[in-house]
Amino acid sequence: MQSPNKSFLATPIEFLKGVGPDRADILKKEAQIFTFGDLLKLYPYRYIDRTQFYSTQHIDNTQTYIQLKGKLKDIRELGEGRGKRLTAVFYDNDGEIDLVWFQGIKWILNAIDTKETYVLYGKPSWFNGKLNITHPDLEKLSTYTAEDAGTFRAMYNTSEKMKTKSLDSKGISKLMTTLISQLKPEHIVENLPQSILSKYKLLSRFDAIKNIHVPQNLSLQNEALKRLKFEELFLIQLNLLQLKIIRKRERGIFFEKVDHYFKNFYEQALPFELTNAQKRVLKEIRKDTLSNIQMNRLLQGDVGSGKTIVALLTMLMAIDNNYQAALMAPTEILAQQHFVSLKEMCDKIGINIALLTGSSKTKERKKLLADLLEGNIHILIGTHALIEDVVQFKNLGIVVIDEQHRFGVAQRAKLWKKNNVPPHILVMTATPIPRTLAMTLYGDLDVSVLDELPPNRKPITTVQRYETQRIAVFDFMRDEIAKGRQIYIVYPLIEESETLDLNDLMQGFESICRSFPLPEYNVSIVHGRMKADAKDFEMQRFVKGETQIMVATTVIEVGVNVPNASVMIIENAERFGLSQLHQLRGRVGRGAEQSYCILMTTHKLSADGKKRIKTMCETNDGFKISEVDLELRGPGNLEGTQQSGNIDLKIANLATDGPIIEEARKAAIGLLDEDATLEKPENATLKYYLQHQKGSSNFWSKIS
Repeated sequence: MQSPNKSFLATPIEFLKGVGPDRADILKKEAQIFTFGDLLKLYPYRYIDRTQFYSTQHIDNTQTYIQLKGKLKDIRELGEGRGKRLTAVFYDNDGEIDLVWFQGIKWILNAIDTKETYVLYGKPSWFNGKLNITHPDLEKLSTYTAEDAGTFRAMYNTSEKMKTKSLDSKGISKLMTTLISQLKPEHIVENLPQSILSKYKLLSRFDAIKNIHVPQNLSLQNEALKRLKFEELFLIQLNLLQLKIIRKRERGIFFEKVDHYFKNFYEQALPFELTNAQKRVLKEIRKDTLSNIQMNRLLQGDVGSGKTIVALLTMLMAIDNNYQAALMAPTEILAQQHFVSLKEMCDKIGINIALLTGSSKTKERKKLLADLLEGNIHILIGTHALIEDVVQFKNLGIVVIDEQHRFGVAQRAKLWKKNNVPPHILVMTATPIPRTLAMTLYGDLDVSVLDELPPNRKPITTVQRYETQRIAVFDFMRDEIAKGRQIYIVYPLIEESETLDLNDLMQGFESICRSFPLPEYNVSIVHGRMKADAKDFEMQRFVKGETQIMVATTVIEVGVNVPNASVMIIENAERFGLSQLHQLRGRVGRGAEQSYCILMTTHKLSADGKKRIKTMCETNDGFKISEVDLELRGPGNLEGTQQSGNIDLKIANLATDGPIIEEARKAAIGLLDEDATLEKPENATLKYYLQHQKGSSNFWSKIS
C-alpha cells in the first residue's frame, strides 16, 4: 500500500516559498524540520486574539492575554549568570506596565527601539505588589497589518537562532499559511477508522490539520484541537494495548505451589497483620504466577503502605517453587536498607539473602557469585551491579525493581537475560502516579495499588512556618528530643549560591550546632558529595540513635527508615516540588508516635508555591498530591517520566486532557476487541500508519 501523501509531505522544506537554503538549514538544526510534513507537525502552543486593544489603566491580573499599543522606555539588563534578566517599561497615554525577559535577551536588545510604537501581546501577573508581563510578544506597529488584526493567529515556539532569520512566531505563521494554501485532502491520510470518527464526532484529519494552523473560527479551532489530541492519545493507547495482547501470549514461569517458606513466614514471622490492600495485591500477583504467562505488574504504593512486605511474599512464592529472586534498588543506601530489613525477617525462616553493590569487596563478591550460580542464595539484593554479565543465577524466577524510573531501559533489559524463560517482573514505585499518567505511561502493564496504610500509623501533621517563627520551632524540637525522638532537617543546597537566596546546608549545620550544643545534643550531617563510607557512618549513627538531629540534603529522600524519627523540617520548602516534599515527609511517621512535618518558607511565595504548601498541609494522600503536581508542573517534569523518555506528546496534555485520554483508551479497547490484529478492511489505513509511523515511542515496559 503506497502512501498518497508521501510525495507532497516528503518535499524538502527548502522548496517551500519563503524558506530557501539558509532558512532551511536553521529549521533543520533548530526544529528538526526537514520536510513539509515536519512543518505541519509543529503545532501552535496558543492563539492570540487580535480583535481588541486594551489600555494600561484597564489591566488586572484576572485577564489571560491582552493586546496593548504603546512605546518602551527604561530598558535595563540586570543580574548575572542564571539570574540575568532584561526589564523595560511599556507605556501608553493612560499609564505604564513593567516588562521582563529571562531568555533571548541579546536578540531582544538588538530588536527593540524606544522610538518605535509597538503592539504588545502578553499575560499580566503580579510580582512584588506590581503588575508586569513576562516574555511579551512585541511587534512594531509599522509592520502590523490588517491580516494581523484577524480573529486568531497561531503562535509557535521558536529559538533565538531561528529569530535571527526572521523565523519568529510570525515568520513561522507565514510559512504555515503558505503551506496550508497548497494542502489538499489527498495529501493527508486519514488514520482513524470512520466508525471512530462518527462515534466521537471528530473532524477529518485534513480539516483538523488545516484548522489547527489557520483556523477559520474559534469553534473549528477547538474541534481541530480535540481531534489531534484524540489521535495522538489513541495511537499511544493502541500501541500499549497491542503490546499487552502480545505479552499475554508469551510463556512465563509457572509457580505451581505456595508452600513451606511462604506459609512459615506468613504464620510465624510476619511482623504485622497485612492490610486488606496488601492481601488484594498478593491475590493479583498469585493469579499472574499461576497463569503460565510472564507477569509484568506495576505496584504503586504511597510511602509506608507496605510494598516491601508484598515484594518479599512474592519472592517467597518463587523460592517455594525452586526459583531465585532479585531485588534491584537505585542507590546503595536503599539497597542496604532493603537488605537489613529483609534479612532480619528471612533469617527467621532459613532464607539465604545476600547484598551486591559497587562497594562489595572482591573476595566477598567472588564467593557470592559462586553461591548464586550454585543456587545457594535465594534472594539477591543489589544496585546496578546486578545487571553485570558476571552475575549469573542458577534459576531466576522473579525480579523486583524498586523506584523503577531511576533505571535506564538498557539496564532493565539485561535482567531479562538472566534466565532462559524471562522471569516475572514486579516494578514498584513510592511516587503515586495520577490515573491519566498511569494509563499513558503504563497502559500495557497490570497495575496494583496499595491504597491503605497499616492501622497503627498516625497521619503526619504538616504545618507551614516562617523564618520569624524559628525560635518556636527550635523550642518544639527540644520538646521532641526530650521525649526521646529524633529529627531530620533538610536543605535544598550544600553550599551558598550567588543567584539563589537559600539557606544552605553548611550554614544550617553550624546554626544547629550552636543552638543545640554538645554534650546534650548530637548532630549528624549527610549530603551527596560525601564519600559513601562517611555517609553510611553518619546514617548509621542516626539509625542507632547516637545522634538526635540529622542535617541533610535530599539524599535522605529514600532509603532511610528510622521509626524513632518524629519530625521532618524542610528548609525553603517552596523550592521543592510536591512529589519531593511528599517523599521527604514520608521519612517520618514510621513508628507508633505522632509525627510532624514543618515546612519552613519565606513570606514571598509564588502562586504555585502557595498551592504546593497548602496542598501539603491539607492532605497526606499521595495520589491527591500527585494530581496537583501534574496540574502544576505538567507530565514532562514529574519525577521519572522525563528520564524514561516515554512522554513526547506534540499536542496532548496529560495534565488537562484526562477526559480525552479516557475516550481514546475506550476507543482503542473497543477496536482491538473487534479486530485485535487490524485485519479488517476498514482498519487497513490505520494498520499501515502504525507500521510506518516515524519515531514511534519505545515504552520501557517492553523490556521490563
